[in-house]
Amino acid sequence: MIFSEREIARIAKSEYGLEVNVKALNGYEEDNFLMTADSGEKWILKVASEKQGRWAVEGQVSMMSYLSGTSLAGRFPEVKSNLGGALLTTLTKNEEVFFVRVLTFMEGTFWYQCEGHTPELLKSLGRFLGGMDKALEGFVHQGLHRYLSWDLNNGRDALREIIFIQDPHKKRIADYFLLQFETAVLPQLSELRRSVIHNDVNDYNILTNNGEVSGLIDFGDAVYTATIHNLAIACTYAILYQPDPLKAAALVVEAYHQEHPLTTVEIEVLYYLIATRLSISVARSAFNAAQQSNNEHHFLTEEAAWSLLEKWIRINPLYAADLFRRCCGFEGIIHRDDDHATLLSSRHKYVGRNLSISYNTPLKIQQGALQYLYDDKGDTYIDCVNNVSHIGHNHPVLVRAMQKQIATLNTNTRYLHDGIVEYAKALTGMLPDKLKVCYFVNSGSEANDLAIRMARHFTKRNDIMVLDHAYHGTSTLAIEMSPYKFDSKGGSGQKPYIHKLESPDLYRGRLKYTDQNAGEGYAASVSDMLESLRVKSVEVAAFICETLLGVGGQIPLPDGYLKNVYEHVRSYGGVCIADEVQVGFGRVGEKFWGFELQGVVPDIVVMGKPIGNGHPLAAVVVTEEIAEAFDNGLEYFNTFGGNPVSMVTGLTVLKVINEERLQQHALVTGNYLMDLFRKLGEKHVLIGDVRGHGLFIGVELVKDLETREPAVPEIDIIVELMKQRGFLLSTDGPLHNVLKIKPPLVFSKQNAKDLATNLDEVLAEMSKR
Repeated sequence: MIFSEREIARIAKSEYGLEVNVKALNGYEEDNFLMTADSGEKWILKVASEKQGRWAVEGQVSMMSYLSGTSLAGRFPEVKSNLGGALLTTLTKNEEVFFVRVLTFMEGTFWYQCEGHTPELLKSLGRFLGGMDKALEGFVHQGLHRYLSWDLNNGRDALREIIFIQDPHKKRIADYFLLQFETAVLPQLSELRRSVIHNDVNDYNILTNNGEVSGLIDFGDAVYTATIHNLAIACTYAILYQPDPLKAAALVVEAYHQEHPLTTVEIEVLYYLIATRLSISVARSAFNAAQQSNNEHHFLTEEAAWSLLEKWIRINPLYAADLFRRCCGFEGIIHRDDDHATLLSSRHKYVGRNLSISYNTPLKIQQGALQYLYDDKGDTYIDCVNNVSHIGHNHPVLVRAMQKQIATLNTNTRYLHDGIVEYAKALTGMLPDKLKVCYFVNSGSEANDLAIRMARHFTKRNDIMVLDHAYHGTSTLAIEMSPYKFDSKGGSGQKPYIHKLESPDLYRGRLKYTDQNAGEGYAASVSDMLESLRVKSVEVAAFICETLLGVGGQIPLPDGYLKNVYEHVRSYGGVCIADEVQVGFGRVGEKFWGFELQGVVPDIVVMGKPIGNGHPLAAVVVTEEIAEAFDNGLEYFNTFGGNPVSMVTGLTVLKVINEERLQQHALVTGNYLMDLFRKLGEKHVLIGDVRGHGLFIGVELVKDLETREPAVPEIDIIVELMKQRGFLLSTDGPLHNVLKIKPPLVFSKQNAKDLATNLDEVLAEMSKR
């Protein structure tokens, strides 16, 4: 406090002729005092510094005076004149200038003190605010045409304070919504009506009486900006503690619209404006905490704001806009009766017929938000299977990095560019020293194709060893070494130079979990095949294997398997290739790469899918010896591989994994989820096996625990039922009876709990069929 209570009492007497008792009150930026006369009459004295600016303070005074002349008189504080007849008193202390005004005391119960916020109270807030904004349409004051960090027009500036949020999960959500402000709101700002607004209709400023809003105090954040911001801010605080925040917001919006009709553009951005206010608020709280603030007003709603942000991101923005439109009398924008027949017909006509679509009723996904997907029907889904969006859909750090680079330069690698070298250094820095040289391509299929080409060139051999049920991509060569494809319907069968090994499956294979030397035992079959091929004068160029088997059934390799296999293959002159396309980049939790779980170092590592978070990027990293052999005079060139945008993408994905500690998060969350699944296995006989590492998880479903008969079609029904509950899963394995769970690494423990709870209920439902 700049002024003591005793000083304020003297100021009240000398400047306003008031004999009062003074009590200091907390405030956000200004100093506030409650003044009480012996008669019981009360006033609030507020002290603003030059930091607030004289013009801005005069604007607030003028605004309150203006409202006192409208039909809303008595519902806002009135400004008391000083003895000289002025509404503002200027004082100096320690060579600093301060602006003092005295306001009438407003009686009532603050919004935050109300025991319950009934629908009637929410509607009352909407009517009150609509009437206020309508009354202010004709009010103008130059002092309120100012920069204010709390003005939602300046929402993007909160990025400067986002960095002070310590929890990566929380920071990510707030940053995501600020990205949506940039994307969905900023382009629309010029279309929004503008006026002077209160700009801080929060639960500590709203007064109620007899179940209705009776008044509003604290005009310190008043500003000339988009009118809709006032409603957005009011909704933000009105719904903080509501079990159904969107429904509560709709009540406020509907009542507001009746008093001061909204435009469709304003309705369209309202969902994002509410999120922006929340993001600004939590960022400011984090900043204040970093400054070691002890002002309780800096943190009053922080916990509740975070809770609401968690709920808000699970609301489909399309559903919110549709609800707001309908409650305002506009036509809705969601058409649930649309079966996408026209789109499906066009897709069938113009797109390859064998490009499959998931689910009995296909989804039309409109937008992604970290681990959530929003469809065109207004529904939200938790993405439990999309391992491509490794760090989350539309991760804000990655989106901005890509936007910046594509707005600067994207070209081929025949020009010098720092990005390709920086990324190659960063990527090899995450690998054993032996793996030194990078080749950048555009997909995992292309990477596997190149890896085999290099292995053949290095060994001067042609034959390849693969695991049964393996999948390595869609190129001609990748299909040839993918039993999952060449053995399936429409497949061309096994080529003579492809040699198929048994899958080291500890649940269904020759050796089980109880076999302590299963890894060595399965590896012995590789040695046997190598020897049988040698006898036939067949020499193997390479052994390629996913370091956890994906399409093969989400199978972790037995301990010691790759160590022994690699020894056998190398002893016969072959090259060992680790396919990390689905496995790598921290997904397995304990290690960054799947091959590290086996304690081996491959000769070639193939990367794809998560490397670019959905951007077409992949890589092959090899030893110096293999790179030297490949550099035989025949130029290697890839038009798009290694382009500047792809390199920035790859670098940023690595940065996010590291800074947000996503590998550790995958370990903790994955172990938690597998524990939950194993507990479900104690209740439900359909669960035969739960396996995996980190967030690479398989749940094998069987009809009988003894015979292990695959639970088909039960698993397909379960996937559809889980989809109806908002969880996207898929099936895998040679028998199509394994639930695969490989979500974006930002998948939370709460998501895991929700997934397990809903699966529990679905399995219980299945048992009654």
